[in-house]
Amino acid sequence: MSRQVSGAAAIGFAVLIVCLNAVLVPAGLPTTGADTAQALAFFSSHEAVVRVASALAPVAWVLATVFGAGAVAVLRTAWAVVGFAGVLLQNLTFTAVMATRLALTTTPDPGLWALHDALFVFNGTFLALAMTGLSLAGAGAGLIRPWHSRIGLVAAALQFASAVLGPLVIEDPGPIGLLGLAGWLIWVVWLVAYGVALRSPVSATSHRAG
Repeated sequence: MSRQVSGAAAIGFAVLIVCLNAVLVPAGLPTTGADTAQALAFFSSHEAVVRVASALAPVAWVLATVFGAGAVAVLRTAWAVVGFAGVLLQNLTFTAVMATRLALTTTPDPGLWALHDALFVFNGTFLALAMTGLSLAGAGAGLIRPWHSRIGLVAAALQFASAVLGPLVIEDPGPIGLLGLAGWLIWVVWLVAYGVALRSPVSATSHRAG
């Protein structure tokens, strides 16, 4: 049962974060490094959209935690614990990101926007930890297939690179900003595939053979 619940939580988490972005991005959510005046104008004029997203965000964090905890229960390795730590830390960091967004709807403070950008880029560190730990643990146990582990490690490298280059991303996103976006898109695919693997009745031996 823990595998089924954890797998469903991973898929639910992926679907929810995609849906949140599908609402915020078309509404004009400013990207990292966007002009401060434009960013403040967005949060002042889109208070309702930001508040709805903020209300749904805790559901995403609960789903992510259930997924990580379930993966640790199934895998029981040190790498799985590293991955779960990454999940928890990204929950914590993104809580701060959403809190600054919510605060910006009532307090158009340039300092809050600068803090938002810094938190957002550094969150890549914890996404990288989550994908590295759970990719290595899942592959080692035969839970996930080699291709799945590889894309997780690629996405982790992209996210970590984006975090390391955070000051440059904030100053002038340009092509560097695409590192984090590419890593995030792969992260969503990785999550769904992990959820499917956890829910699959196929044996570990069959996964190793794949």
